[in-house]
Amino acid sequence: MTLIDRAIEPVLHALSEKYPVITITGPRQSGKTTLCRKVFSDKPYANLESPDIRQFATDDPRGFLSQYPDGAVLDEIQRVPDLVSYIQPMVDDDLRDGLFILTGSQQFEVSHAVNQSLAGRTALLKLLPFSMAELQTDEPLPPVDHLILHGFYPRIWDKQLDPVQALGDYFETYIQRDVRQLAAIKDLHLFQRFVRLCAGRCGQLLNLNSLANDTGVSHTTAGNWISILEASYIIFLLQPYHGNITKRLIKSPKLYFFDVGLAAFLLGIENPRQVSRDPLRGSLFENMVVAETLKYRFNQGKKSNLYFYRDRKGNEVDLVCVTGTDLFPIEIKAGMTITRDYFKGLNHMVRNFPENVPNGCGLVYAGEKKQQRTDVTIVPVHLLNQIFDTCGG
Repeated sequence: MTLIDRAIEPVLHALSEKYPVITITGPRQSGKTTLCRKVFSDKPYANLESPDIRQFATDDPRGFLSQYPDGAVLDEIQRVPDLVSYIQPMVDDDLRDGLFILTGSQQFEVSHAVNQSLAGRTALLKLLPFSMAELQTDEPLPPVDHLILHGFYPRIWDKQLDPVQALGDYFETYIQRDVRQLAAIKDLHLFQRFVRLCAGRCGQLLNLNSLANDTGVSHTTAGNWISILEASYIIFLLQPYHGNITKRLIKSPKLYFFDVGLAAFLLGIENPRQVSRDPLRGSLFENMVVAETLKYRFNQGKKSNLYFYRDRKGNEVDLVCVTGTDLFPIEIKAGMTITRDYFKGLNHMVRNFPENVPNGCGLVYAGEKKQQRTDVTIVPVHLLNQIFDTCGG
């Protein structure tokens, strides 16, 4: 496969002309290094994962940075977080924009280091694995079950790898490397079990007590492990939308994986036929669509504006895009045939927020036909980006 242009590239170019430092975080193997070396091909590159380079940067940060008077791409900055404190006076004295490009795969550590030393001096971007729109540039997307199985990590698509093998290697490497860096977990097998149990709960409300009991750990440990999975871009938590109504609403977040393929692997799925039969196919489909919506936001250089809605009576909408006071509710259905039940949650939300839904609603499903109904834009999943034009992105 030819090198795929990333949707975030124009944003990256524009910000590099306005800020002295650009910081890009995202999961390992989401394409951060490839992106930076393509967009900033004239800059020297240093990978702080390399032991000798990391030791030089740790022991003599000024000497290390003196090699790069015109800036550089510094990969995996979380390995030497103190380095950003030495970058700050350099960029303050130099006054040029686009000097240093920093990448990191541990969002909390990187954000803490950057916010401490580079506040106001760096633009912050997040790069997730390929989006459907990026994969559609040359050829049509494969079927839904194929997408769920393969996920969206670039190497799987670039090298046409077996997703089960590739995602298995990815997960083992993650456990051995990132988890050991983030926390001193004594029983890695127990942690692996915990992650697999999380995969079985994708698209569901986070219940730490249930997760802890099923894993055999304390509530506190389960909470810490959720934080580790968030920090290393394995999972994210979608918060409920409350608005300003007085009705009792669900307060727990919903759990999703940044990559649906990894969730499918952790569930033991090995081929598209198993995807089609799996009782969690609907949850995996929902996970894929929510993650795609997040990619769309991040690829524009924007923060997440995504929530879900659920009240105590069971009325719910899978996704709510919030822009100011405007809401754009989106229902996500894994079926291929549109039924009346698909609109129940959307109709409920429009009734409860009549002044806040000016652009109607959206429905994403696994069928083939796009429809425009009076108040609902219905799109098949491979045309998902078209729904963002309706809701204002």
